[in-house]
Formats: sequence, structure tokens, C-alpha cells
Amino acid sequence: MPKLNALVAGSTGYIGVQLIKLLIKHRYINIKFLCGNSSVGKNVKFYDKSLSKYKLPKIIKFNKKLLNDVQIVFTALPNGEAQDLSKHLSKNHTLIDLAADFRLNNASDYLKWYKQKHRAPKLIKKSIYLLPEINRKEIKNYNIISCPGCYPTSILLPLIPLFKKNLIKFNNIIIDSKSGYSGAGRGVHKKYKDKNLYESLSAYGVGFHRHNSEIDQMLKKFTKKKFQFSFTPHLSPMFRGILSTIYLDLENKITPNTIYKELSKFYKNKKFVKVLKRDSLVSTNNVINTNNCFISICKSKYKNKVIILSAIDNLIKGGAGQAVQNLNIKFNFPEKTAL
Repeated sequence: MPKLNALVAGSTGYIGVQLIKLLIKHRYINIKFLCGNSSVGKNVKFYDKSLSKYKLPKIIKFNKKLLNDVQIVFTALPNGEAQDLSKHLSKNHTLIDLAADFRLNNASDYLKWYKQKHRAPKLIKKSIYLLPEINRKEIKNYNIISCPGCYPTSILLPLIPLFKKNLIKFNNIIIDSKSGYSGAGRGVHKKYKDKNLYESLSAYGVGFHRHNSEIDQMLKKFTKKKFQFSFTPHLSPMFRGILSTIYLDLENKITPNTIYKELSKFYKNKKFVKVLKRDSLVSTNNVINTNNCFISICKSKYKNKVIILSAIDNLIKGGAGQAVQNLNIKFNFPEKTAL
């Protein structure tokens, strides 16, 4: 089978570099172009020395003529830029966006949460928000694939099966998430220079983090009941990884063991989601450098409550790995290829 040519736009950020590391191992993909703005003319090894042993194209500025030579476009760009690029795509292209440009179903919601007007509103309906373990069957009908954010990935994977079966009460869901600082991008060092980034824990986006929008949007697909959740993210003094702790009230006669059985059954044949033994202590170290999500169901001191731990690598399952997983599903490659 001939390889498909790929263009990576935004190839020097943490997610972009991680994506390149995965794609160089992908037997069905050839990295044709690497694109950037401030990095034009540089070699990507400048951003990660482990790439020195690979022959990769130098970074160039994107122009629409490059699309004539590729079938797949990955965008790991600042919010809004994939919208501009998407206008140049033909029906022969597949765009896989790792930013937020096509995560929300309504342009008005994008304006509300991202404080900028959507520049390709007509293409929103031609895109799909794809969490592969949940709605993979829909992928064949779309050529614009929006990958979920890192926090929502760790949160939605344990919650959606419980929403589908109405096993929990919906009025008091509490989500506490902690991420490595790579989740804030390369600019994190300047943005948080006064926060003692490497030795302290910082809450941010309290009450109104942008990822609230996609969590809310996705959960609404699985229940007609009204629900409320509180989500607070934190930057922790580690480079990568996310641990989300989710506190839930159980419906009558539902026990932590019921929750465990349901999640175990739901993810039994899923390659990258592992439901651990009950009351397992989950660490980000369990999932670093993998495309896995580890989930543990823990009992509370209160019989009508349960605590769920969910861990992922924000740069892989929460970013580049999920993008490659979606690529594999879209093109009928073995799902674990390069992962």
C-alpha cells in the first residue's frame, strides 16, 4: 500500500513535536511538509534533539499550493488558524485538527468561549468532534476531524457510559483535574513566570475554563436530563500527564461495584482504555508516553457516592496520539499503528 502524504501545520509546539514522533513510526504515512511561522527555515530537531536521527523536511511557511501534494493535513495551531486553512481543502483532503477550531457545534458558542468570531462557520456542519471510543462509527462521513481537548478526554471517557445508563445523579458532579505544564503550550514559561511553575500547583480558568463548553456539549448527547458539573483545572509542576478526580452521587440502589461493572463492560474491547481493579491508586506515571487512559473506581466514606480517577498523557491520548488514532480509524489502518 503506498504511503499517504501528510502536512503538519504547527509542527514546533509540544503537541506538534509529539505528533511528528508518532508519524515517523507510521508505516502508512509520509511526512511531506512541516509548516510553521516563527520557525521557518529551521529543522525540527532544534525543538527536540531526539528527532536528529530522522530525515525530516525543513520547516516552511504554509501556502495553499502545498495541498496539491498531500492527502492529510494535521493542524496543531493557535485557535482560529485551522479555520483559515480549512477553506483551501478539497474533498480529497482529510483535516485532523488538534486545536479547538471545530470542537463546538455552533459558531456562537465558539465566540462565547474563545472570544473570537468563527472564520469558517459553514464548515462546522462538515466536521465531527471525534472521541474514538465513543462515536467512531460516524467518522466515515466527515473529512474534518476535530480531536477533543486533553481535559475533556480524561473526563468524558469515564462519564459518558454512566450518563447513557443513568447510573448517577446529575445535579452535583465535581471534577478536579491536574495537568502537566506542557498542556499550556511552549508559552507557559513566559505566561506563568511569576508562578514558580516548577515547584507549585496553580488553579486556573476557575469556573469558566474553555473546556467546559465541549464537556457540556458532549454530555448533552447522552441524556435529556438537566445536569450540573463543576470543573477546576490545575497546572502541576510536572511536564506531562493529566489526573482527573471525579466525585459523583449515585442513584438509588447503585453501588461503586455497579459503576465498576458498567465501565468494565463498556471498555472491554477498547484498545486504549483500561478499567483497573476497584480502588486502585492511579498515577500519571502509569500512562506517560502511551495512548492509554487508566480509570479506577474508588469507594467513598459515604455509601451513596463514588470517586473516579482517570489518567492520561495529555500530549498523546489528550493530543497527538488521539489524532493518530482517529487517522487510523478513518483510513482503516490497524488502530494501534504508530501507537
